[in-house]
Amino acid sequence: MARDDWRIRIDLAEEHAGGFLHRLGGGLGSRARDLAKELEADKLAVSRDDDTLFIYTATRGDARQAQKIVETELEEEGIQPLSIKLEHWLADEERWDDEPRDETWEEEVLEEGYSPWEVRVECASHDEAESLADSLEQEGLGVTRRWKFLVVGAASEEEAQALATRLHGTVEAGGEVVYEAMPHNPFAIFGGLGS
Repeated sequence: MARDDWRIRIDLAEEHAGGFLHRLGGGLGSRARDLAKELEADKLAVSRDDDTLFIYTATRGDARQAQKIVETELEEEGIQPLSIKLEHWLADEERWDDEPRDETWEEEVLEEGYSPWEVRVECASHDEAESLADSLEQEGLGVTRRWKFLVVGAASEEEAQALATRLHGTVEAGGEVVYEAMPHNPFAIFGGLGS
């Protein structure tokens, strides 16, 4: 199954978005139809979000061809787009390449003044816990003191793992983690034209 890792983003003035979506789905002009012959075997997914249209393709080459079709059709219709961009999906980062990188939950927790990761270190005695806490605080680490154990803050899971190895402790998630799901785009059109 092909993945739609490329897309064309077309930003149009409000009065053109709906009509141009219908045009793409039904009646391309003659020059655009000629360009579209290369993509006849493919069904390109098209979606609309307010005044922005998206055309999804599996390859960069298909995306460039789709962009030529769109630009030709816009020219034939006398429509000046606000912008047309070729975008690539960055799977590891779960974002399109022209979108800013979102803050991680770890960065959000740090901004609130908390450690997103913690290392719990058990000590043999209260004196040993106090001595270790003093030493770690001199290194600039945040330490919460308990009678015979310490909780040492870390900014990342990697930092926490390294501290746990060094201090013979255990890693735990620190601050509260909240995930938000983005709603699905209700304007998706797959292989045809929707209204």
